Parts: sequence; structure tokens; C-alpha cells
Amino acid sequence: MPKKIPMRQCAGCREMKPKRELIRVVRSPEGAISLDATGKSSGRGVYICRSAECLKKARKSNALSRSLETPIPDEVYEALEAGIGGANG
Repeated sequence: MPKKIPMRQCAGCREMKPKRELIRVVRSPEGAISLDATGKSSGRGVYICRSAECLKKARKSNALSRSLETPIPDEVYEALEAGIGGANG
């Protein structure tokens, strides 16, 4: 029997995609916002595609802020843009 692939919803395009294809933004229990490369950091997480278009949609609709229930610093958006820069999807 094939192994089950965990699926998550992108905050930008709202499509369900395999967890490994998405970038996780996490709010730690202390309230710090950061990118989670491992996908295992503790805290509340929200996922976004590796696509500049999805990031633009998520930023315009404040999807990350609403999901994490806190304002997202500009540094996090800049880090996302840098991470997406190499993988245009």
C-alpha cells in the first residue's frame, strides 16, 4: 500500500498541495514569526506555494496575518520572496 502524502492548503491560491511543495510560516509559542524549513517547528503554521503569484495574493488579502492571528513583519515577506526567487512556480 502506498504511503499517504500529507496535503496542506496554500494561503494564497487556496489549493490543496503536498506539504513538501509548500513553505511553512510559523508563529512560535513566544509569538515570533519565522519560516520553518523543516516543517516541524512548534507553533501555529500556515503554508504558501513557492510562487510569487501566491505570495502576492496572500499578502494582498492578509491571509498570513489572519491565519497566524498576528501582524506579519516585512522581514518575513522579504524572506519568503527570497526563498521563492530560486523556484518560480
